[in-house]
Amino acid sequence: MTQPFIYDLDLDGLKSFLIALSEPAYRAQQIWQGLYQNLWTSPDEFSNLPKALREKLAEGLRWSALEPETVLQSRDGETIKTLFRLSDDRAIEAVLMRYESRRTLCISTQAGCAMGCVFCATGQMGFKRHLTAGEIVAQVMYYARQLKDQGEQVTNVVLMGMGEPFHNYQNTLKAIDRLNDPKGFNLGARRFTIS
Repeated sequence: MTQPFIYDLDLDGLKSFLIALSEPAYRAQQIWQGLYQNLWTSPDEFSNLPKALREKLAEGLRWSALEPETVLQSRDGETIKTLFRLSDDRAIEAVLMRYESRRTLCISTQAGCAMGCVFCATGQMGFKRHLTAGEIVAQVMYYARQLKDQGEQVTNVVLMGMGEPFHNYQNTLKAIDRLNDPKGFNLGARRFTIS
């Protein structure tokens, strides 16, 4: 059986996963806060959890679904574009744009795109597949961790990277719900732009 990707689980899914491991459901909230507020990336960082549970989390879940492969930076360092390799070897891109008072991410919702717009390089690639909600969220978490290390945070998310977000409607909305959750990442609804 394939291990679920941690960011593909919503809070209820995380509770169900824990119950199936004979662990108390309340631990899901601790994991949720660790993921979305503390920006932890591996079970070892969850020192608030028993070691036995951390071991179960390491064995039962995938903790990475995209790997940064190529990073391009503008001359002034204010814009960073990352090519990520997905677990099925597909590639997507996301961009961090720094403005005076904003840290905006442009993220992908699909690998490729079915729309075929003549002005868009992604449209010329053709459609490969929809990203999962977790793969969409993981792009934000990647940059959120980088910004946190610099004393900054994500202020805006624009869903107009690779793919058409409305063509991947359900997963796009799930990702936004997770990122908007006040008990989690807590990015306000007005901070999202779907284009």
